[in-house]
Amino acid sequence: MIRTPLRPLARILAARAKGENPDNIEKENLRQRHAEIQGKSRQRSEGRLLVLGAFFICAYAMIGLRMGMMATSEPTEPVASASGSAIAAQRADIVDREGRILATNFDTYSLYAHPQQLIDAEASATALAQIFPDLDHARILKDFTGKRKFVWIKKKISPEQKQAVHDIGDPGLLFGPREMRLYPNGSLAAHVLGGASFGKEDVDAAEVIGVAGVERQFDSYLRDPANGAEPLELSLDLTVQAAAERVLYGGMRLMNAKGATSILMDVHTGEVISVVSLPDFDPNERPRPPVSGDPSDSPLFNRSVQGVYELGSTFKIFTAAQAMDLGLVNASTIVDIRGPLRWGRFSIRDFHNYGNSLSVERIIIKSSNIGTARLAQQIGAERQRDFLSRLGMLEATPFEISEASGGRPLLPPNWSELSAMTISYGHGLSTSPMHLAAGYSAIANGGHYVSPTILKQNGPQLGPRVMSEDSAAASRRMLRQVVTEGTASFGEVAGYQVGGKTGTADKPKPSGGYYDNKVIATFASMFPAHDPKYVLIVTLDEPSIIAYGEERRTAGWTAVPVAAEMIGRIAPLLGLRPQVEPVSVTDITLTSN
Repeated sequence: MIRTPLRPLARILAARAKGENPDNIEKENLRQRHAEIQGKSRQRSEGRLLVLGAFFICAYAMIGLRMGMMATSEPTEPVASASGSAIAAQRADIVDREGRILATNFDTYSLYAHPQQLIDAEASATALAQIFPDLDHARILKDFTGKRKFVWIKKKISPEQKQAVHDIGDPGLLFGPREMRLYPNGSLAAHVLGGASFGKEDVDAAEVIGVAGVERQFDSYLRDPANGAEPLELSLDLTVQAAAERVLYGGMRLMNAKGATSILMDVHTGEVISVVSLPDFDPNERPRPPVSGDPSDSPLFNRSVQGVYELGSTFKIFTAAQAMDLGLVNASTIVDIRGPLRWGRFSIRDFHNYGNSLSVERIIIKSSNIGTARLAQQIGAERQRDFLSRLGMLEATPFEISEASGGRPLLPPNWSELSAMTISYGHGLSTSPMHLAAGYSAIANGGHYVSPTILKQNGPQLGPRVMSEDSAAASRRMLRQVVTEGTASFGEVAGYQVGGKTGTADKPKPSGGYYDNKVIATFASMFPAHDPKYVLIVTLDEPSIIAYGEERRTAGWTAVPVAAEMIGRIAPLLGLRPQVEPVSVTDITLTSN
């Protein structure tokens, strides 16, 4: 930098020549230099203030933007996890309609080893094999004495097992904290709950994920930390579920059936109060899916929603209800039932000879295949299909467990007049017992479709009307007579006025055709019949008993007694008091003397 001198010689000489004081020149130059320095300093300070101001503006803008994002986003809470781990470990509880625990989390530990830190690998392997009998001693010893630096031993252990391992005293055996899913009631409601397993995991934590049932269906809700204090509330009643399971298991054993299912449903809200599928399993030790054989023989198979069967004569009441709703017949209309009823090379017969004609009411009471086929001919295939569609019989049920979507009905490839006739008495169309529960609920509640649900509801959830109230009332009277004087006479429960319909369908072979000695026996019922509150479906797979010296497989001998026993057990638990059945009052005409 070139600096101007304060006393330039040329100016000094000129000033002396003129008689001026040379010191004034130095003072003036010094003043100018100070002014120049001050101007540069001021410019530098202003630049710094400008940069600082821009920084504060950006900072406040970012804070405002963040506040705006927080104000418009959904509230969330921090994810609770184990120390030092980013794996979510929280999961909300599952409770029944009374708040009783069905599934919860349990603090436990995992067990792993650092083989290089083991003091006595052989002794540790022997001790572990004694504590955990399912461990392979040779395999664990090989892992401990090899080159591995890390070995998983158990993903979850009990407090007693942890103490036993701790007593071994080997520093190479280590524990990791984690949470596991606990089902305190064991196998109770196993098919509804489904089960859970570990997803992402490390030595300090493990992610619990649902693998079946409501655990899988509502996995995102249960894993959301914001719902940790709000359990998932189901429509199940724990006491009713326990009683239903006990009765159904006993009935399955007595009737020599290979499997069974029952569904108890509120006809107004659609709440499933109890749903049982046997055989079942313990979700605390969920078995692996089968890799061979018939999947329906596995205890994991949920017969209530995955079991798609021809449900036999239980469908006849739908045919009668639709025919009455269309104005084609009424309960006393006489129908020709002379048989066999032939259609091409096919013929339809009745189980017994019921004469030449029956009223619509007697067709249901006697369970005449020919009679319902005649009604189906009047209805027509197209109208029948539309009616069953409105009852939800042609799509998978909306029941909120993950397996329900797999229970899609099996429809005839060509819904012809012959299909309409066979479907009218429950053959040619395969549905699940859950479909049947929804269909019978529509009759019981006065004609409205109601969707089955596993979630607790706050009140009636009636859907669109599928039949008139008069047709539904007439159908209920017929179902009551089926119990009092028809094929379901073993279904009477004193004080609870049961109404229902039996259904016995031959079981199809995997290769085609039907077995001669294997059936699906179903009893679809409602109670009390004059003012139904609940629908109960009981289905037995391949039942067979010896009664009065004969082998019996029909639903009237197998499914009906089981359902009657179940109603007698659970009706008091539901708060229903026994009562005298109301009767119609005889008309009295007053005349003058």
